[in-house]
Amino acid sequence: MNDRPIIGISMGDPAGCGPELSVKALRNPDVYKMCRPLVVGDAQLIEDSLRILKDTTTKINRIANVKDAKFELGTIDVYHMDLVDMSKFEYGKVSAMCGEAAFQAVVKVIDLAMKGEIDATVTNALNKEAINLAGHHYSGHTEIYADYTHTKKYAMMLAGSDLRVVHVSTHVSLREACERAKKERELECIRLANMACKQLGIENPRIGVCGLNPHAGENGLFGDEEINEINPAIEQAKAEGINAIGSLPPDTAFSKARGGWYDALVVQYHDQGHTPLKVLGFVYDKGAQKWGAVEGVNITLGLPIIRVSVDHGTAFGHAGQGIQNELSLLNSIDYATKFAKNRDVGK
Repeated sequence: MNDRPIIGISMGDPAGCGPELSVKALRNPDVYKMCRPLVVGDAQLIEDSLRILKDTTTKINRIANVKDAKFELGTIDVYHMDLVDMSKFEYGKVSAMCGEAAFQAVVKVIDLAMKGEIDATVTNALNKEAINLAGHHYSGHTEIYADYTHTKKYAMMLAGSDLRVVHVSTHVSLREACERAKKERELECIRLANMACKQLGIENPRIGVCGLNPHAGENGLFGDEEINEINPAIEQAKAEGINAIGSLPPDTAFSKARGGWYDALVVQYHDQGHTPLKVLGFVYDKGAQKWGAVEGVNITLGLPIIRVSVDHGTAFGHAGQGIQNELSLLNSIDYATKFAKNRDVGK
């Protein structure tokens, strides 16, 4: 069974939903059939999650070395970092202490992966305000990973159900996003999307490329970025043997992708990709007045290590209550496992 990849899971912000979601996910027997999971963070929070979930049977194995993990259903292995003073801790509260804990857990999973001690990383949600209070000035996980792995060219992929999107730009203003729609970046994202699909087992991926403007510019009537930047990148990708298609009118591209026309879409800015993914993946039950399925995942492409993340926040308003849905974390573990098993495909 040692062919199962070792997946390091950062705990996320201790004051958020990460600890309890980690416990919920790692009580699922299917996880241990596909991989060997290891939580990185603070064992005290995982133990407290067992209390919250009224779980008296699951055991915690505190370790300081990956080789000491048991990887057995019924025991959660925690790479314990002793990061949180429980006498000062409070669920749902933004604090420098929790920001520091979340940040150090991420740095540790990166370090373990870079050293080859684990095969892939999965991240629970952190709070950007908290990590900045702790003195770490990053806008999120992606930037931390890029910095600590010395990666210059990378992209975000969101995946949910049968839809995958790769972003040309993410956390910038809409005005700046338009300025970033350049041929070199478009081509880079097409290549990354193609590689990712191959690593997911798709032999000849069909990569749809969305336009920036309404109707993909309508031959220059509504903007010329497609003519000058996006379409030339598509033609270059085709010359390299990539099955790139477009540029596509964004308002119909997602329905076609769901219908099987494309294996992934390259999208031009944050909301062009995030909005349809979250409409599909975030399901709110009006009758029960609570969130049901929250199933998207966030993958950073172009890194020397594998990073997959839940596609939701820390849920501070509900943290510590044991009511959060672990589906996104389970999907993240599944994706990380697939990438780990196929990481050399297409290289």
